[in-house]
Amino acid sequence: MSSAAVDTALGFTVAAHHVRGRLVRLSATLDDVLSAHAYPPAIERLVAEALVLAALLGSTLKDEGGQLTLQAQTDNGVVSLLVADYKDGAVRGYAKFDADRLVELGDDPSLFGLFGKGFLAITFDMAATGERYQGIVPLEGDSLGQAAEYYFAQSEQIPSLIQIATRHDAGEGCVAAGLLLQHLPEGEVGRERLHVRHDEPEWQSARVLASTLSDGELVDLNLPLDDIAWRLFHDEGEIRATAPHQIVKGCRCNIDHIRDVLGRFGMADREEMADESGVISVDCAFCSRLFAVPVTELA
Repeated sequence: MSSAAVDTALGFTVAAHHVRGRLVRLSATLDDVLSAHAYPPAIERLVAEALVLAALLGSTLKDEGGQLTLQAQTDNGVVSLLVADYKDGAVRGYAKFDADRLVELGDDPSLFGLFGKGFLAITFDMAATGERYQGIVPLEGDSLGQAAEYYFAQSEQIPSLIQIATRHDAGEGCVAAGLLLQHLPEGEVGRERLHVRHDEPEWQSARVLASTLSDGELVDLNLPLDDIAWRLFHDEGEIRATAPHQIVKGCRCNIDHIRDVLGRFGMADREEMADESGVISVDCAFCSRLFAVPVTELA
């Protein structure tokens, strides 16, 4: 099995079509994140898709310390909140949902069934400049990938294709993988912006080739990611691939940070948060760890 087969992100460009691509496949890392929550199958798939999407988009960040955050939210949906983020090769995510209403949707609910009329927010925090870029779009389409395509079309004017697949065989762990394909901004220099043109032959050709990728190929642990890129575009001239980099579980909760946050509250507020024994219990939604902090340690 190639080192580029699991828990990695691989970037590539196809010069003939002026496109850039990224492939991500998660397995053990995905199980690490999901093991903190006993999600029903439908929610497990949703969180897995969100983690892959976060890795696809976040791994495009070039500066160390940059962060990509996805947040899907609605006021009246079965899933009230879905969050996933990526920072320096680490992913984390979780979902809040109504278990009773979820049962009523059956085994394979649609995105609209889960969220209703929700929205998707994608935020890029740039470490080098301290700037933050955020786009918010309606949560539309059949998948999170399609909703993200709409984000890039509306907020960035970048034609994009996003395909995400998940697999969880009985008795085995979960596998999720995805492809992100975009028209290179560099390919637009000196030309009309793509979104105002009626024909995009280079992009349309690349999109047709990418659409031949099957879900089974994406989640095949024995198929290296660089082989996928080669299969799709080997007849199109040079394919330049970056060195694959590892994706790991990365919850950033720790007791020192929690003490620092609690220490910013006044004494009266701390005592109100504490239980009868004088301990403040703080749980992390991402990893389900419970931190017990005595009020006396904050004095």
